[in-house]
Amino acid sequence: MRIALRTAITGAVTATTVLTCGTAGATPAGPGVTARILSQATVGGTDYTLREITIPPGQSTGWHYHDGPLYGVVKQGTLSHFDSGCASDGVYRQGAPIKEPAGPGNVHIGRNLGDTPVVLDVLYVLPHGAPFSEDAPNPGCPFQ
Repeated sequence: MRIALRTAITGAVTATTVLTCGTAGATPAGPGVTARILSQATVGGTDYTLREITIPPGQSTGWHYHDGPLYGVVKQGTLSHFDSGCASDGVYRQGAPIKEPAGPGNVHIGRNLGDTPVVLDVLYVLPHGAPFSEDAPNPGCPFQ
């Protein structure tokens, strides 16, 4: 347990350090979108999970929100991020930090509009037992 906790905290500190500079049924993730857990720990009532997510060209995360904040960094490719008003709220290239706020008022979608897979390292800070994401319906945007 101490090793898992130390790994999660190290990942959290690394992600926080990287991210201080910036900020998925209704619409399931597109074909080929994958995620793997790199590290996971629970401290008190909070789950800290570091995942690597890969989004193939032309695919998306599907519309969703999270029950806790997320902090990430783009390892490869370019992620196009859209809010529930169908507006782009960020284009994140390799090395860019990403921060997503919690709650159903923060429905969003991540899309890979490029020809290179998008690879993200994401730290989920969630209430214990919460899912990684909550599916949400398309809010009326002309894309998925």
